[in-house]
Amino acid sequence: MAVKYNQWKALLAMSKASLIGIVRSPSAVIFSLGFPLVFILVFGFIGDKGISVKIGVDAATDTTSYLYKQLASEKSLKLISGQPAAEMEDDLKKGHITAIIRITSQPAQGNTPVCNVKVRTSAASVDKISLFQTILTGIINKADDVYYPRSSVAKLEPVEVLPGRRYRTIDFILPGLLSFSLLSAAVFSTAFLFFSLRQTLVLKRFFATPIRRLYIVLAEALARLIFQVAGAVLIIAIGYFAFGFTLVHGWTTFFEMLILTAFGVIVFMGFGFVVSGIANSESTIPPIANVITLPQFLLAGTFVSVDAFPSWLQPICRIMPLTYLNDAFRKIAFEGQHLWNVGLELGVITLWGVIVYAVAVRVFRWE
Repeated sequence: MAVKYNQWKALLAMSKASLIGIVRSPSAVIFSLGFPLVFILVFGFIGDKGISVKIGVDAATDTTSYLYKQLASEKSLKLISGQPAAEMEDDLKKGHITAIIRITSQPAQGNTPVCNVKVRTSAASVDKISLFQTILTGIINKADDVYYPRSSVAKLEPVEVLPGRRYRTIDFILPGLLSFSLLSAAVFSTAFLFFSLRQTLVLKRFFATPIRRLYIVLAEALARLIFQVAGAVLIIAIGYFAFGFTLVHGWTTFFEMLILTAFGVIVFMGFGFVVSGIANSESTIPPIANVITLPQFLLAGTFVSVDAFPSWLQPICRIMPLTYLNDAFRKIAFEGQHLWNVGLELGVITLWGVIVYAVAVRVFRWE
């Protein structure tokens, strides 16, 4: 009596072999895990330290003056002293420093310190000079309030701070990098794999076996799901434990992000099938894949919010599936929403999945 061929057993065997191949592939590991982890480490260590303004200190400055000491205590300022005048002047012209300040003390009026302040800047530093002027004016006004107390036309009430979570840089960057790693890995790895299997006639040999075509695709999809979900676990763990990435509902949020990861991989693999179907040679895969991935990397809110782009460009950004995956990740991780609260994002991604798989079926070739 003939034993019935077990399709699921064959699927698992193919998935295991494919997963081993992915793990042994340096390019797959680097693009899926290496690059996102490097970016996360860079942005994580930068953190929320804010803008630092470099100010050159003229050699004639009285460093014992009250104003200089107040400037030196400002965390957002970096005072550079002891540098030759010509070198400092050159740095100012090149925009390496924002301004050069000279503070000269005048005869005191009683117990009140008096000084003259001269600030020089260049056209290369117009973006930061206004910030320095604001800091300098604030310090002078604060000193005036101390030494020349006077009545004011208005009373400023204390700023009311509502309770809430602090939105760190890592809370914005990590979801974007996680989404892009899913897109790039799914597109490139799927495209290269199936093109290679077709070119080496491996897919054709599969036809001589009882395994069905659907199970071949499912086996490869399962291997990539396992690899990408494992990578997401590592990325989220490093972000959470090393840099304080926000997981509002703890384990619930974590598992919802993993479900969203799996969903994103499945949809984005469709782009890989399309690329492998229309590519005529292995050398044409990267350019075609980059046409799909690069615009989304730049415009889908990976590093910069979509709202920061010009108004005419934002509708284009809002078409891209990666934009909605980024939004969904951020809403779940930081805002505390659940999968059933991000219906719009999931709906748009699903629509993209239907479209791209419909195209993939038309262009996909087994031989």
